[in-house]
Amino acid sequence: MVRPLVVPRFNTLPAKRLLDVLVSATLLIFFAPLFLLLAVAVALDSPGPVFYQQIRVGQNRRFSERRRERIGVTADQRRGDRRRILAEGQLFSIHKFRTMIVGAEDGVGPVWALERDPRVTRVGRWMRLARLDELPQLFNVLKGEMSLFGPRPERPHFVGRFAKRIPNYTDRLRVLPGITGLAQVLASYDACEEDVQQKLGYDLKYISNCRISEDMRILFRTVQVVLTRKGAR
Repeated sequence: MVRPLVVPRFNTLPAKRLLDVLVSATLLIFFAPLFLLLAVAVALDSPGPVFYQQIRVGQNRRFSERRRERIGVTADQRRGDRRRILAEGQLFSIHKFRTMIVGAEDGVGPVWALERDPRVTRVGRWMRLARLDELPQLFNVLKGEMSLFGPRPERPHFVGRFAKRIPNYTDRLRVLPGITGLAQVLASYDACEEDVQQKLGYDLKYISNCRISEDMRILFRTVQVVLTRKGAR
């Protein structure tokens, strides 16, 4: 029998939300000049918009054991559906600097990023190495769609697939998704479902042991990952 996941109170405390707001607002002000430089670099490097938005699955605010395995998502949702509450979680638009050519998934649909992915632009590859393309997600944190720390939000197509194949996968939606998390600092990019299962273990471990000290350790490890460019694509 699978033990039910216990979510520590820190995950839902106003103090965690207050920390998210204060830190994300401070970082947005601090990085404002960098945002401008990156925007210019993206615009000059390849045609297309500077920012990129993609539908992701966020926290399931109406989670119940009775409904969690009722999966109905088989493809990415249209933009007009992003506020719909699914059995998996709430849809939202994640913000990133564009790192791929426009229409990178035309004709192929949702796919994982590849090693030395030819769809990635020159500036995009450099931004991915330093994880700078993730900075606009600070706006998602301000809006309450994400936290600074937590499981990474996945696309509806993959959530629907993994929820059917991987036991307890939807448990990771019990908390707000994060810009960085335990799985991101201890594992590399997903290349197969075994990688997803490994990351799920880290995500559930984080959710079960979430506290401010753990977040600080993840922050320290995140800085290490960025400086060493570990696992970048």
